[in-house]
Amino acid sequence: MSANQPKFKKIFVTGTDTGVGKTVLSALLCAALDAVYWKPIQTGTEEGTDRRTVMALAGIPDSQTGEEAYMYAPPVSPHLAARWAGDKINLGLLREPRVPAGKTLVIEGIGGVLVPINDTEFVTHLIRLLDAPVLLASRSSLGTINHTLLSLRALKTANIEIIGVVLIGEPNQDNREAIEQYGQVKVVGEIPKLAALNRDALREVFETRFQREVFVA
Repeated sequence: MSANQPKFKKIFVTGTDTGVGKTVLSALLCAALDAVYWKPIQTGTEEGTDRRTVMALAGIPDSQTGEEAYMYAPPVSPHLAARWAGDKINLGLLREPRVPAGKTLVIEGIGGVLVPINDTEFVTHLIRLLDAPVLLASRSSLGTINHTLLSLRALKTANIEIIGVVLIGEPNQDNREAIEQYGQVKVVGEIPKLAALNRDALREVFETRFQREVFVA
């Protein structure tokens, strides 16, 4: 492999909760790895889409993203948004976007790992279907140990490969050590509060606060 060859064909970015920072983490990966972005299920479109946010933050063109398969206006769980729309999400109909050879596809989930997609399936089913290893976005603040360990247990129960955890917020060494010890997982990166959110800032965070060797050969 060449000096900057991505190690993963796919990375699924999930989180311990809604609003934890999955979109910022996805943008960071797209900026740092020159990856392709895809969010198959999007709710809350009245406030814009995560795809447009990632394009702006990572500085990538529309052609470097995949179109959403399901989009709903209300900012609620996908199973409920679909029901309100008289629809039902069928994971079997999803088609991944084309990704150039040597590129990583960054897939952003919706909410946490056990958010319901329809009457019988959860985000864990989506991850398994797409056969992608997971990067778990977690808050660094109080409460993160419980939320992170529960999310890790759900992922492990579903036999999903876990790349590691990324802590988002003010650095907290005690929480980091607890997550690694009790979760038996590596914290592979941290995203602190940033004065500016843009491509250069995100690339700098990747180079200084992430275990680069986990992602790039």
